[in-house]
Amino acid sequence: MLVGTGVVSRLTGAHHPDSEKLSPYECGFEAFEDARMKFDVRYYLVAILFILFDLEIAFLFPWAIVLQDIGWFGLVAMLVFLAILVVGFIYEWKKGALEWE
Repeated sequence: MLVGTGVVSRLTGAHHPDSEKLSPYECGFEAFEDARMKFDVRYYLVAILFILFDLEIAFLFPWAIVLQDIGWFGLVAMLVFLAILVVGFIYEWKKGALEWE
């Protein structure tokens, strides 16, 4: 089924790549170059930091919903969690991991 869908799409779809479609998008290097080329590892560092802080927000929503049920213990636990993340963020900031040249 999946292979059939791909074949039908390939046969019926329009294939007119232009310079805009082939231009570098998010990563900043050409899409059709050697796969073994070297590029800056800071791109991955920024992506990992984004995922880290995105997960932090994902933990805050359920906590906020049940805050009245879990009381002071839940508040203190979340403050400790946020403090650890803030310390990590300050460490990354001081190390220059957020600097982009």
